[in-house]
Amino acid sequence: MEDLPGIVITGASGRMGQMLIRTVLDSDKARLVGAIERSGHAWVGRDLGEVMGGAALGVTVTDDPLEAFATAQAVIDFTAPEATLEFARLAAQARLVHVIGTTGMADDQIAKLGPAANHAVIVRAGNMSLGVNLLTRLTRKVAEALDEDFDIEIIEAHHHHKVDAPSGTALMLGEAAAEGRGVALADVADRARDGITGARKRGDIGFAAIRGGDIVGEHDVMFAAPGERIILRHIATDRSVFARGALKAALWGQDKKPGEYDMMDVLGL
Repeated sequence: MEDLPGIVITGASGRMGQMLIRTVLDSDKARLVGAIERSGHAWVGRDLGEVMGGAALGVTVTDDPLEAFATAQAVIDFTAPEATLEFARLAAQARLVHVIGTTGMADDQIAKLGPAANHAVIVRAGNMSLGVNLLTRLTRKVAEALDEDFDIEIIEAHHHHKVDAPSGTALMLGEAAAEGRGVALADVADRARDGITGARKRGDIGFAAIRGGDIVGEHDVMFAAPGERIILRHIATDRSVFARGALKAALWGQDKKPGEYDMMDVLGL
């Protein structure tokens, strides 16, 4: 086991954090060597297995990333933008593979990952699942094939705890559609409709966000023209699809040169 890549999970107490922990523990290709929570959290200083309601694992939850990174080869990070930037800086110092599933990052925050990528492998994606990445590729191909007679709308649905909108996956799909059209998403995105908005602008890419219950993640890309619609859809029913993809990315990055990668690279798409 000691020769397997050591993985650290950030945001250990969150739903995604706990799913990632279980995924690594169940894997025969990696070992869990660290878990991080914010300072002052009730889990800090306690055995990870016990706070998750099971047997002791011998892994103590820490609020010190450097302590956790000392024996690791990769960190999987589904937290918040500012926390991710700090983890990126420290992971680069430790030369760890940094897998980023954090959503809601602004363009200027994403740009700040560049210096870290000069020294370490960063794999960042709005969604880590195989199905969504295939959907992304399909979205780009369909957008390439259809002209602006087809309006593009991206509709996403998530649980009521999600704090950002549109989702990272929706934006990833929007980027793919914009690339297919040969335009910049920032120039054509329509993310806010309320009140008397006027007619839809030709060539825009629209977004709609639904929040409710325990929806894991649903994404539709609609190409709508007079008389016909094409709808590409992905439905996730279990967060484990994201966790498995993130672990795959962490393992894939072990022998790669420093730089910024995404799940298309990991999946060979």
